[in-house]
Amino acid sequence: MTRRPRSVYGVGEEPDVRFSLANERTALAWVRTGLGLVAGGIALTSLASLAELHRLIDVVAAVACLAGGTLALYSLRRWAASERAIRLGEPLPAPGALPVLVVSVVVMALLLAGYALGQLVG
Repeated sequence: MTRRPRSVYGVGEEPDVRFSLANERTALAWVRTGLGLVAGGIALTSLASLAELHRLIDVVAAVACLAGGTLALYSLRRWAASERAIRLGEPLPAPGALPVLVVSVVVMALLLAGYALGQLVG
C-alpha cells in the first residue's frame, strides 16, 4: 500500500513512530489555532452586525479569518517539511509562522483595545 503524499512518504526511512505522531500533533495544534482565529473573526463580525459597531471591527474580523485560513495552510506545509526532514535525518526547518502569529495577535488586540477605549471615552 502506497502512502500519500509521495513527496513526504516516498523519501528516506521510516522514522520512530513517536516523532511522526508528535509532528502530526503539532500540525493539528496549528490547525486548531487557525480555526480559533476563524471562529473569533466570525464572532466579531456577528457582534458588529448585531450591535451596529464601527467598520473597524469588520476589518479585524476579516483579518482574523484570513489569518486562520493561512495558518491552517501553513500547518500542512510545515508538517510535510518536518516529516521529510525526520525521514531523511535532517535538521527540522526553523519556525517561521510563530513570530508572525504573535505579532498579528498583538496588533489585533491593540486595535480592539483602542476601539474599546474609544467607545468608553466617546
